[in-house]
Amino acid sequence: MQSDDHPIRKIIHVDMDAFYASVEQRDDPELRGKPVAVGGQHRGVVMAASYEARKFGVRSAMPSVTARRRCPELIFVKTRFDVYRAVSQQIRAIFLDYTDLVEPLSLDEAYLDVTEDRHGLGSARAIAEDIRRRIREECKLTASAGVSYCKFIAKLASDHRKPDGLCVITPEKGAEFVGSLPVARFHGVGPVTARKMERLGIVTGADLREWSMPALQAHFGSSAEWYWRIARGIDEREVKPDRPYKSVSAERTFDEDLRDPERLAAELDRIAGYAWDRVKRAKVTGRTVTLKVKFGDFTLITRSKSFALPVPDLDAFITAGQALLAAIHPLSKGIRLLGLGLHNLLETPPEGPVQLGLAI
Repeated sequence: MQSDDHPIRKIIHVDMDAFYASVEQRDDPELRGKPVAVGGQHRGVVMAASYEARKFGVRSAMPSVTARRRCPELIFVKTRFDVYRAVSQQIRAIFLDYTDLVEPLSLDEAYLDVTEDRHGLGSARAIAEDIRRRIREECKLTASAGVSYCKFIAKLASDHRKPDGLCVITPEKGAEFVGSLPVARFHGVGPVTARKMERLGIVTGADLREWSMPALQAHFGSSAEWYWRIARGIDEREVKPDRPYKSVSAERTFDEDLRDPERLAAELDRIAGYAWDRVKRAKVTGRTVTLKVKFGDFTLITRSKSFALPVPDLDAFITAGQALLAAIHPLSKGIRLLGLGLHNLLETPPEGPVQLGLAI
Protein backbone atom coordinates (compact mmCIF):
# COMPACT_ATOMS: atom_id res chain seq x y z
CA MET A 1 0.00 0.00 0.00
CA GLN A 2 1.32 3.52 0.64
CA SER A 3 4.52 4.21 2.53
CA ASP A 4 4.73 6.25 5.70
CA ASP A 5 5.78 9.24 3.59
CA HIS A 6 2.44 9.30 1.78
CA PRO A 7 -1.08 9.29 3.21
CA ILE A 8 -3.30 6.34 2.50
CA ARG A 9 -5.29 7.16 -0.60
CA LYS A 10 -9.07 7.31 -0.48
CA ILE A 11 -10.39 6.08 -3.81
CA ILE A 12 -13.96 5.66 -4.99
CA HIS A 13 -14.99 3.63 -8.01
CA VAL A 14 -18.45 4.67 -9.21
CA ASP A 15 -20.27 2.36 -11.61
CA MET A 16 -23.70 3.23 -12.97
CA ASP A 17 -26.27 0.45 -12.72
CA ALA A 18 -27.21 -0.97 -16.16
CA PHE A 19 -26.53 2.51 -17.50
CA TYR A 20 -27.91 2.48 -21.06
CA ALA A 21 -30.94 0.39 -20.11
CA SER A 22 -31.60 2.48 -17.00
CA VAL A 23 -31.56 5.69 -19.05
CA GLU A 24 -34.11 4.15 -21.41
CA GLN A 25 -36.33 3.08 -18.50
CA ARG A 26 -36.01 6.53 -16.94
CA ASP A 27 -37.08 8.26 -20.14
CA ASP A 28 -39.90 5.85 -21.04
CA PRO A 29 -42.11 4.95 -18.05
CA GLU A 30 -43.63 2.04 -20.01
CA LEU A 31 -40.27 0.25 -19.89
CA ARG A 32 -39.91 0.40 -16.13
CA GLY A 33 -39.96 -2.96 -14.39
CA LYS A 34 -39.71 -4.79 -17.72
CA PRO A 35 -36.84 -6.74 -19.33
CA VAL A 36 -35.10 -4.29 -21.68
CA ALA A 37 -32.17 -4.76 -24.04
CA VAL A 38 -30.43 -1.81 -25.69
CA GLY A 39 -29.27 -2.58 -29.23
CA GLY A 40 -29.78 -5.93 -30.90
CA GLN A 41 -33.01 -5.50 -32.83
CA HIS A 42 -33.18 -7.93 -35.79
CA ARG A 43 -29.48 -8.84 -35.73
CA GLY A 44 -26.46 -7.75 -33.77
CA VAL A 45 -25.71 -8.01 -30.09
CA VAL A 46 -27.12 -6.69 -26.85
CA MET A 47 -25.22 -3.58 -25.78
CA ALA A 48 -26.85 -3.38 -22.34
CA ALA A 49 -29.54 -5.24 -20.42
CA SER A 50 -31.79 -4.11 -17.59
CA TYR A 51 -31.68 -6.02 -14.33
CA GLU A 52 -35.08 -7.48 -15.17
CA ALA A 53 -33.54 -8.95 -18.33
CA ARG A 54 -30.45 -10.16 -16.50
CA LYS A 55 -32.62 -12.42 -14.36
CA PHE A 56 -33.21 -14.44 -17.54
CA GLY A 57 -29.48 -14.64 -18.30
CA VAL A 58 -29.44 -11.81 -20.85
CA ARG A 59 -26.06 -10.10 -20.87
CA SER A 60 -24.25 -7.42 -22.83
CA ALA A 61 -22.40 -8.68 -25.93
CA MET A 62 -24.88 -11.56 -26.23
CA PRO A 63 -26.29 -12.21 -29.72
CA SER A 64 -29.81 -10.82 -29.87
CA VAL A 65 -31.15 -14.18 -31.08
CA THR A 66 -29.84 -15.86 -27.94
CA ALA A 67 -31.21 -13.07 -25.75
CA ARG A 68 -34.66 -13.41 -27.30
CA ARG A 69 -34.54 -17.16 -26.79
CA ARG A 70 -33.73 -16.75 -23.12
CA CYS A 71 -36.33 -14.04 -22.58
CA PRO A 72 -39.22 -14.10 -25.08
CA GLU A 73 -40.71 -10.95 -23.47
CA LEU A 74 -37.50 -8.98 -23.99
CA ILE A 75 -38.05 -5.44 -25.29
CA PHE A 76 -35.35 -4.18 -27.66
CA VAL A 77 -34.77 -0.41 -27.88
CA LYS A 78 -32.45 1.49 -30.19
CA THR A 79 -29.25 3.00 -28.86
CA ARG A 80 -29.17 6.76 -28.22
CA PHE A 81 -25.52 7.56 -27.71
CA ASP A 82 -26.03 11.30 -27.79
CA VAL A 83 -28.30 10.95 -24.76
CA TYR A 84 -25.93 8.59 -22.94
CA ARG A 85 -23.02 10.96 -23.52
CA ALA A 86 -25.04 13.92 -22.23
CA VAL A 87 -26.02 12.04 -19.07
CA SER A 88 -22.43 10.90 -18.63
CA GLN A 89 -21.26 14.52 -18.77
CA GLN A 90 -23.88 15.45 -16.18
CA ILE A 91 -22.58 12.72 -13.87
CA ARG A 92 -18.97 13.75 -14.56
CA ALA A 93 -19.83 17.29 -13.44
CA ILE A 94 -21.07 15.88 -10.12
CA PHE A 95 -17.79 14.00 -9.66
CA LEU A 96 -15.74 17.14 -10.37
CA ASP A 97 -17.55 18.99 -7.59
CA TYR A 98 -15.79 16.68 -5.12
CA THR A 99 -12.34 16.28 -6.70
CA ASP A 100 -10.34 17.19 -9.78
CA LEU A 101 -8.84 13.69 -9.75
CA VAL A 102 -11.45 11.89 -11.84
CA GLU A 103 -10.36 9.09 -14.18
CA PRO A 104 -13.20 8.02 -16.50
CA LEU A 105 -13.07 4.42 -17.69
CA SER A 106 -16.13 4.65 -19.94
CA LEU A 107 -19.39 6.59 -20.13
CA ASP A 108 -20.71 4.81 -17.04
CA GLU A 109 -17.80 4.37 -14.62
CA ALA A 110 -14.90 6.29 -13.17
CA TYR A 111 -12.31 6.37 -10.41
CA LEU A 112 -12.18 9.34 -8.02
CA ASP A 113 -9.36 10.15 -5.62
CA VAL A 114 -11.00 11.90 -2.64
CA THR A 115 -8.00 11.84 -0.30
CA GLU A 116 -8.53 15.60 -0.02
CA ASP A 117 -11.97 16.11 1.55
CA ARG A 118 -12.96 19.22 -0.40
CA HIS A 119 -16.36 19.67 1.31
CA GLY A 120 -15.39 18.47 4.77
CA LEU A 121 -17.79 15.51 4.73
CA GLY A 122 -15.54 13.55 7.06
CA SER A 123 -14.88 10.31 5.18
CA ALA A 124 -14.66 8.72 1.77
CA ARG A 125 -17.81 6.75 2.65
CA ALA A 126 -19.71 9.98 3.26
CA ILE A 127 -18.45 11.42 -0.03
CA ALA A 128 -19.55 8.31 -1.93
CA GLU A 129 -22.96 8.41 -0.28
CA ASP A 130 -23.37 12.08 -1.21
CA ILE A 131 -22.35 11.43 -4.83
CA ARG A 132 -24.84 8.57 -5.10
CA ARG A 133 -27.55 10.78 -3.58
CA ARG A 134 -26.92 13.53 -6.11
CA ILE A 135 -26.93 11.11 -9.05
CA ARG A 136 -30.25 9.76 -7.81
CA GLU A 137 -31.79 13.21 -7.33
CA GLU A 138 -30.30 15.08 -10.29
CA CYS A 139 -30.13 12.32 -12.90
CA LYS A 140 -32.92 10.01 -11.66
CA LEU A 141 -30.52 7.05 -11.91
CA THR A 142 -28.78 4.76 -9.45
CA ALA A 143 -25.07 4.11 -9.06
CA SER A 144 -23.02 1.62 -7.09
CA ALA A 145 -19.78 2.65 -5.43
CA GLY A 146 -16.75 0.94 -4.00
CA VAL A 147 -14.53 2.77 -1.52
CA SER A 148 -11.02 1.63 -0.66
CA TYR A 149 -7.36 2.59 -0.49
CA CYS A 150 -6.51 1.42 -4.04
CA LYS A 151 -8.08 1.24 -7.47
CA PHE A 152 -8.12 -2.53 -7.76
CA ILE A 153 -10.11 -3.10 -4.58
CA ALA A 154 -12.38 -0.08 -5.11
CA LYS A 155 -13.46 -1.55 -8.46
CA LEU A 156 -14.08 -4.97 -6.92
CA ALA A 157 -16.04 -3.35 -4.12
CA SER A 158 -18.35 -1.38 -6.42
CA ASP A 159 -19.51 -4.65 -7.95
CA HIS A 160 -19.95 -6.34 -4.57
CA ARG A 161 -23.38 -4.94 -3.70
CA LYS A 162 -24.87 -4.06 -7.09
CA PRO A 163 -27.29 -2.61 -7.92
CA ASP A 164 -27.58 0.65 -5.95
CA GLY A 165 -25.03 -0.47 -3.38
CA LEU A 166 -22.09 0.88 -1.42
CA CYS A 167 -19.15 -1.21 -0.19
CA VAL A 168 -16.23 0.09 1.86
CA ILE A 169 -13.02 -1.93 2.23
CA THR A 170 -10.49 -0.49 4.68
CA PRO A 171 -6.73 -1.13 4.38
CA GLU A 172 -6.69 -3.73 7.13
CA LYS A 173 -9.46 -5.67 5.36
CA GLY A 174 -8.02 -5.45 1.83
CA ALA A 175 -6.12 -8.73 1.60
CA GLU A 176 -8.93 -10.61 3.35
CA PHE A 177 -11.51 -9.21 0.92
CA VAL A 178 -9.42 -10.10 -2.12
CA GLY A 179 -8.80 -13.57 -0.73
CA SER A 180 -12.53 -14.26 -0.43
CA LEU A 181 -13.31 -13.59 -4.09
CA PRO A 182 -12.99 -15.82 -7.16
CA VAL A 183 -10.04 -14.86 -9.37
CA ALA A 184 -12.41 -14.78 -12.36
CA ARG A 185 -13.71 -11.46 -10.98
CA PHE A 186 -10.28 -9.83 -10.89
CA HIS A 187 -9.45 -7.06 -13.32
CA GLY A 188 -6.67 -8.38 -15.53
CA VAL A 189 -7.76 -12.01 -15.25
CA GLY A 190 -9.73 -12.83 -18.40
CA PRO A 191 -11.74 -16.01 -19.07
CA VAL A 192 -8.78 -17.87 -20.60
CA THR A 193 -6.47 -17.01 -17.70
CA ALA A 194 -9.18 -17.84 -15.16
CA ARG A 195 -9.55 -21.31 -16.68
CA LYS A 196 -5.79 -21.78 -16.63
CA MET A 197 -5.66 -20.76 -12.99
CA GLU A 198 -8.49 -23.14 -12.15
CA ARG A 199 -6.56 -26.01 -13.74
CA LEU A 200 -3.65 -25.08 -11.46
CA GLY A 201 -5.90 -25.09 -8.41
CA ILE A 202 -6.19 -21.30 -8.17
CA VAL A 203 -9.86 -20.51 -7.71
CA THR A 204 -9.89 -17.69 -5.14
CA GLY A 205 -7.64 -14.81 -4.22
CA ALA A 206 -6.52 -16.80 -1.20
CA ASP A 207 -5.38 -19.60 -3.52
CA LEU A 208 -3.45 -17.09 -5.62
CA ARG A 209 -1.76 -15.66 -2.54
CA GLU A 210 -0.26 -19.09 -1.78
CA TRP A 211 1.84 -18.98 -4.96
CA SER A 212 5.35 -17.57 -4.93
CA MET A 213 6.55 -15.05 -7.49
CA PRO A 214 8.85 -17.57 -9.28
CA ALA A 215 6.01 -20.09 -9.54
CA LEU A 216 3.67 -17.47 -10.98
CA GLN A 217 6.34 -16.30 -13.43
CA ALA A 218 6.80 -19.86 -14.66
CA HIS A 219 3.13 -20.05 -15.64
CA PHE A 220 2.11 -16.44 -16.33
CA GLY A 221 5.27 -14.65 -17.43
CA SER A 222 5.16 -10.86 -17.30
CA SER A 223 1.71 -10.82 -15.66
CA ALA A 224 3.04 -12.66 -12.59
CA GLU A 225 3.97 -9.54 -10.65
CA TRP A 226 0.51 -8.04 -11.08
CA TYR A 227 -1.14 -11.26 -9.85
CA TRP A 228 1.26 -11.52 -6.91
CA ARG A 229 0.54 -7.94 -5.81
CA ILE A 230 -3.23 -7.93 -6.17
CA ALA A 231 -3.52 -11.21 -4.27
CA ARG A 232 -2.06 -9.26 -1.33
CA GLY A 233 -4.24 -6.19 -1.85
CA ILE A 234 -1.38 -4.12 -3.25
CA ASP A 235 -2.08 -1.64 -6.06
CA GLU A 236 -0.18 1.65 -6.14
CA ARG A 237 -1.62 3.02 -9.37
CA GLU A 238 -2.71 6.63 -9.09
CA VAL A 239 -6.01 8.05 -10.29
CA LYS A 240 -5.05 9.86 -13.48
CA PRO A 241 -7.58 12.37 -14.83
CA ASP A 242 -5.82 12.69 -18.20
CA ARG A 243 -6.01 9.00 -19.03
CA PRO A 244 -4.84 8.38 -22.62
CA TYR A 245 -7.00 6.76 -25.24
CA LYS A 246 -6.01 3.22 -26.15
CA SER A 247 -7.84 3.23 -29.47
CA VAL A 248 -10.52 5.01 -31.45
CA SER A 249 -12.80 2.88 -33.58
CA ALA A 250 -16.24 2.26 -35.02
CA GLU A 251 -18.00 -0.92 -36.03
CA ARG A 252 -21.26 -2.13 -37.51
CA THR A 253 -23.26 -5.35 -37.29
CA PHE A 254 -25.15 -6.17 -40.50
CA ASP A 255 -28.73 -7.34 -40.85
CA GLU A 256 -27.48 -10.23 -42.98
CA ASP A 257 -24.10 -11.91 -43.41
CA LEU A 258 -22.19 -10.24 -46.25
CA ARG A 259 -19.85 -11.86 -48.76
CA ASP A 260 -19.89 -9.52 -51.76
CA PRO A 261 -16.55 -7.65 -51.92
CA GLU A 262 -18.06 -4.45 -53.33
CA ARG A 263 -20.79 -4.31 -50.68
CA LEU A 264 -18.26 -4.95 -47.91
CA ALA A 265 -15.92 -2.29 -49.28
CA ALA A 266 -18.77 0.24 -49.35
CA GLU A 267 -19.72 -0.61 -45.76
CA LEU A 268 -16.11 -0.24 -44.66
CA ASP A 269 -15.93 3.23 -46.21
CA ARG A 270 -18.95 4.23 -44.17
CA ILE A 271 -17.54 2.75 -40.95
CA ALA A 272 -14.21 4.48 -41.58
CA GLY A 273 -16.01 7.80 -41.82
CA TYR A 274 -17.61 7.33 -38.41
CA ALA A 275 -14.31 6.23 -36.89
CA TRP A 276 -12.36 9.14 -38.35
CA ASP A 277 -14.93 11.59 -37.02
CA ARG A 278 -14.21 10.19 -33.55
CA VAL A 279 -10.46 10.44 -34.19
CA LYS A 280 -10.87 14.17 -34.91
CA ARG A 281 -13.09 14.73 -31.87
CA ALA A 282 -10.61 12.87 -29.66
CA LYS A 283 -7.75 15.02 -31.05
CA VAL A 284 -5.40 12.07 -31.39
CA THR A 285 -3.16 10.63 -34.09
CA GLY A 286 -2.06 7.05 -34.58
CA ARG A 287 0.25 4.82 -36.60
CA THR A 288 -1.71 1.54 -36.69
CA VAL A 289 -4.92 0.76 -38.55
CA THR A 290 -6.80 -2.31 -37.30
CA LEU A 291 -9.58 -4.16 -39.10
CA LYS A 292 -12.03 -6.19 -37.00
CA VAL A 293 -14.08 -8.95 -38.66
CA LYS A 294 -16.71 -11.15 -37.06
CA PHE A 295 -18.07 -13.95 -39.24
CA GLY A 296 -21.54 -15.44 -39.26
CA ASP A 297 -20.43 -18.25 -36.92
CA PHE A 298 -19.18 -15.58 -34.45
CA THR A 299 -15.49 -16.32 -34.98
CA LEU A 300 -13.48 -13.12 -34.74
CA ILE A 301 -10.28 -12.04 -36.48
CA THR A 302 -8.29 -8.80 -36.51
CA ARG A 303 -5.76 -7.58 -39.05
CA SER A 304 -3.44 -4.60 -38.53
CA LYS A 305 -1.03 -2.45 -40.52
CA SER A 306 1.46 -0.11 -38.84
CA PHE A 307 3.20 2.86 -40.44
CA ALA A 308 6.33 4.83 -39.65
CA LEU A 309 4.35 8.08 -39.41
CA PRO A 310 0.81 8.82 -38.16
CA VAL A 311 -2.06 8.17 -40.57
CA PRO A 312 -2.56 11.68 -42.03
CA ASP A 313 -6.20 11.81 -43.12
CA LEU A 314 -9.42 9.94 -43.82
CA ASP A 315 -8.35 8.90 -47.33
CA ALA A 316 -5.22 7.22 -46.00
CA PHE A 317 -7.24 5.60 -43.21
CA ILE A 318 -9.73 4.18 -45.73
CA THR A 319 -6.97 3.01 -48.08
CA ALA A 320 -5.26 1.08 -45.27
CA GLY A 321 -8.53 -0.44 -44.13
CA GLN A 322 -9.53 -1.50 -47.63
CA ALA A 323 -6.14 -3.16 -48.16
CA LEU A 324 -6.62 -5.16 -44.95
CA LEU A 325 -10.13 -6.16 -46.05
CA ALA A 326 -8.99 -7.18 -49.55
CA ALA A 327 -6.33 -9.44 -48.04
CA ILE A 328 -8.93 -11.72 -46.41
CA HIS A 329 -10.75 -12.44 -49.70
CA PRO A 330 -11.95 -14.83 -50.96
CA LEU A 331 -14.27 -15.51 -48.03
CA SER A 332 -15.22 -19.00 -46.92
CA LYS A 333 -18.14 -17.62 -44.87
CA GLY A 334 -20.18 -14.45 -44.57
CA ILE A 335 -19.30 -11.47 -42.40
CA ARG A 336 -21.76 -10.23 -39.77
CA LEU A 337 -19.64 -7.38 -38.32
CA LEU A 338 -16.94 -5.03 -39.56
CA GLY A 339 -14.93 -2.58 -37.51
CA LEU A 340 -12.06 -0.22 -38.20
CA GLY A 341 -9.88 1.50 -35.63
CA LEU A 342 -6.79 3.57 -35.07
CA HIS A 343 -4.20 2.32 -32.53
CA ASN A 344 -0.72 3.30 -31.29
CA LEU A 345 -2.09 6.73 -30.51
CA LEU A 346 0.39 9.54 -30.06
CA GLU A 347 -1.52 12.26 -28.26
CA THR A 348 -3.55 12.37 -25.05
CA PRO A 349 -6.93 14.12 -25.17
CA PRO A 350 -7.89 16.46 -22.31
CA GLU A 351 -10.70 14.21 -21.17
CA GLY A 352 -12.97 11.35 -22.23
CA PRO A 353 -13.33 7.60 -22.07
CA VAL A 354 -10.46 5.27 -22.78
CA GLN A 355 -11.99 3.81 -25.91
CA LEU A 356 -14.50 5.21 -28.40
CA GLY A 357 -15.39 1.82 -29.87
CA LEU A 358 -19.11 2.47 -30.26
CA ALA A 359 -21.36 0.51 -32.57
CA ILE A 360 -23.11 2.43 -35.31
